[in-house]
Amino acid sequence: MPQTLFATTALLSDGWHSAVRITVDGGRITAIDTDAVTAPGDEPVAIALPGLGNLHSHAFQRGMAGLAERRGASDDSFWTWREVMYRFLERMGPDDLAAIAALAYIEMLETGFTRVGEFHYLHHDPHGNAYADPAAMSAAIAQAAAQTGIALTLLPVFYAHGGFGGAAPNAGQRRFLTDLDRFARLRSAAGDALAPLPDAVLGLAPHSLRAATPDQIGALATMAGTAPIHIHIAEQTREVDDCLAWSGARPVEWLLDHAPVDARWCLVHATHMTPAETDRLARSGATAGLCPITEANLGDGLFPARDYRGAWGIGSDSNVLIDASEELRLYEYGQRLVYRGRNLLAPAPGTSTGAALFGQSLRGGAAALGAPAGIAVGHSADLISLDAGHPCLIGRSGDALLDGWIFAAGRGAIDCVWRHGVKLVSQGRHHARDAIVRQYRAVLTGMLE
Repeated sequence: MPQTLFATTALLSDGWHSAVRITVDGGRITAIDTDAVTAPGDEPVAIALPGLGNLHSHAFQRGMAGLAERRGASDDSFWTWREVMYRFLERMGPDDLAAIAALAYIEMLETGFTRVGEFHYLHHDPHGNAYADPAAMSAAIAQAAAQTGIALTLLPVFYAHGGFGGAAPNAGQRRFLTDLDRFARLRSAAGDALAPLPDAVLGLAPHSLRAATPDQIGALATMAGTAPIHIHIAEQTREVDDCLAWSGARPVEWLLDHAPVDARWCLVHATHMTPAETDRLARSGATAGLCPITEANLGDGLFPARDYRGAWGIGSDSNVLIDASEELRLYEYGQRLVYRGRNLLAPAPGTSTGAALFGQSLRGGAAALGAPAGIAVGHSADLISLDAGHPCLIGRSGDALLDGWIFAAGRGAIDCVWRHGVKLVSQGRHHARDAIVRQYRAVLTGMLE
């Protein structure tokens, strides 16, 4: 049965409009009327925005948030954090993963993400053996998406090696490892697990240039067809140094020279690039996947955002803190700290930084996740509403609402969230929060005892 939302103001594909009636049927937007008059049965909405795509998540890492914040005996870095992650995985099974992912996904929804790109490499049991269902862990991710209602772009990860040039993996990576034949079967079974979900997308991801050889990356690009392809790249300076030692080229440079990088691709992090690499990535049509909170938490460095002219989107990566507005705010603030200026990512004098960040991340997330985004006829009804009574939004209109949300109010301004036409969040809380927190508490208590 059709439903109608009546927004006092809404951000549509062509900008802000007032008195907007949005008609939804079967989870999709079937009509949009502007300068409309409210009618019986309309659900009132103050400020309507399109939901954002979270283009890079490792859901299981939500369970280890805060567990790697003790100083080690040597200099701490991504590489020492990775050892904590390996230890955390020693007791996790499918049910545990489903519970942890469900908490991550309700937090994403509560902060304005309505679709997640799950970069999923935890495939096997704690001994490295395949489950009877090779996609059991993928099915756990699909279960969490079904329970919470978030849209899912699943990116099963190919991971075969421990370093550049096909180096042998270490024991901590045994749960991730596969070969091309087994990966193809696993991916097919993962697709079956997605079948019950509305508008789910199946892509794939070579984990990194460290974990897949050139021939394997080529085979995976062919296997993907027109589906999204994601890859970690140039996240740390050590990775750049190791790639140079292996190939004589930097990671982004090597990938652009040797792989068919185009609009299907999302290069996650791409933190350490030369100006030439930055320009080439922008011109390739690929999306840069930025995760400012995780990149700050791990001490990775800062993406050259001020000089980048291509597509980009945001992700929550390690899920140490899940907040769409905080990712956008930190993306801009990182540049301010480097260049000692303000509003560096606004496109022109007099334009809104918040609007630029929101619009670019909306478009980049849609491109990387293989699903259209925005409030438009034919699109899934994935919407968020802001609380017009929040102190940081009072007296504001148009793009100033985005500035107030992103730079001042944060997640506290999120009122309601609809995903595929279903209201999942009201007054800032997911309807299943209490039950999901209970199951998360039981699982994590058992894992950490």
